[in-house]
Amino acid sequence: MEPATATPRQVGKDLFAPIAVTYERWARLLSLGQDARWREAMVDGFDLSPGSRVLDVAAGTGSITRLLEARDLDVVSIDQSGEMIRLAQHQGAVPVLATAEQLPFADGTFDGLTFGYLLRYVNDVTRCLHELVRVVRPGGTIGMVEFGQPTGVWRPAWQLYTRVALPAAGAVIQSGWAEVGRFLGPNISEFAKAHPPDVLASEWRDAGMSDVRIRRMSLGGGLVMWGRRR
Repeated sequence: MEPATATPRQVGKDLFAPIAVTYERWARLLSLGQDARWREAMVDGFDLSPGSRVLDVAAGTGSITRLLEARDLDVVSIDQSGEMIRLAQHQGAVPVLATAEQLPFADGTFDGLTFGYLLRYVNDVTRCLHELVRVVRPGGTIGMVEFGQPTGVWRPAWQLYTRVALPAAGAVIQSGWAEVGRFLGPNISEFAKAHPPDVLASEWRDAGMSDVRIRRMSLGGGLVMWGRRR
């Protein structure tokens, strides 16, 4: 299915299936090592006690899951890609195959919830945020990692990297990365335009979160957010 005609959810599923095996290695290299910093910063911002139950949504191959488990948290990993979540399972994750917009859990099941690079691949951002909040208990913590966009003098360099360097690198890597390289730059820009940090913060509050915090990292190229369920 072509990205131009597919829903965002289907685009994400189609893009990531071919790159599951090499995802973590190339994501680290193509982000110039920044992706790992963003994930670690997000998890460091959690204030949950050891043994707390956390849902890692859009867990992919489990990179955030493993960071949470290293803090003695009880983690369930969920992703819509069978190819990705199977790799997470091989590294010890408790996997669930499902979509973020229809989570198979009762209200208030978890003490906390994380998600990374999710909202660009859902059909309805508002519905998805409400669904994420639904499964967290009142007072529970929610954290997000997403691409941002640098501002000022750094914007042209960012545009050059995401619109030229990424597609070129993807073409060299192949194995599905050519499509990812062409897709990411425009997709990140479109999402950032429709959901800049202040708008995202408002959407989080409307979904039932309070104490929303935002941290822009790597000159604005990374966006980390936290909130607490009311």
